[in-house]
Amino acid sequence: MITDHNSINWKKIFYFKNIILNLVGVALITLALKGFMIPNKFLDGGIIGIAILVHEITKWPFGILVLVFNIPFLFIGKQMLGKTFAIQSFLTFLLIALSMTFFNVAPVTSDPLLIALFGGCLIGVGMGLCIRSGSTADGVEIIALLTTKKIGLNVSEVIFAMNTLLFLAAAYSFGISTALYSIVTYFSAIKSLDYISHGLEQYTSLHIISSKSELIKSLIVQKLGKGITIIKGERGYLPDNFDIKKDCDIIVTVVTRLELLRIKEEISKLDPHAFMFIQYIKEASGGILRNGNKHS
Repeated sequence: MITDHNSINWKKIFYFKNIILNLVGVALITLALKGFMIPNKFLDGGIIGIAILVHEITKWPFGILVLVFNIPFLFIGKQMLGKTFAIQSFLTFLLIALSMTFFNVAPVTSDPLLIALFGGCLIGVGMGLCIRSGSTADGVEIIALLTTKKIGLNVSEVIFAMNTLLFLAAAYSFGISTALYSIVTYFSAIKSLDYISHGLEQYTSLHIISSKSELIKSLIVQKLGKGITIIKGERGYLPDNFDIKKDCDIIVTVVTRLELLRIKEEISKLDPHAFMFIQYIKEASGGILRNGNKHS
């Protein structure tokens, strides 16, 4: 019974946290759009950018446009990512539409560089918080996932192609200067979204091959407090001595990018000739990911 009670409490905390993240995310998106971008005709990428463009040309209400443009992709999202995701995303779209319609925010600045940087950062952080709450604030990623399956391009390539067309339309409608600043806004938003959705401590997989593998194992585990995995491999196969080979341990450890430089420096002190390569990973859980923080 205690376990069930604790489980229910954790679920309530989880749902409450997601609601707070979503509300804060929508508030930041509204501030970015009303306080920085729309009054100065600056675009973001994706469906929100299309809605801004259509709003400026037709003067139709932005809140209604962003809701109407996003709804068709909820059906795609339901099939690809599940009913819960579709419902949560619909609520996010609805909140954005309502906040854009009924809340007044005075323009913060007319300086184009400040608009591009701060407007982009705010909308990026807002979208990142919405993603962390289990929804999306823009249907463009759903479109990109669908298009990727159809034509074989990756998601970033599809989004880049779509936004290129959008910014060309902005250049035609509002002028080259506004379109160029909109591109700065977009990249500012993307970087902020990346930090929020993936975290400042993005995990990195470090692979080490060294003749002093035992010393390096001890260094990583005992001194640096990180977990390791050992892959049995072979080293050698050089062009001049292809037949010469010997067994070796490939040491794998997962670290944050903030820890990476120190670990590489410590390994290089032990073995300046150690071979290391890095793979960036989206997410990691379990094991020992931070010093003093063990996950079973």
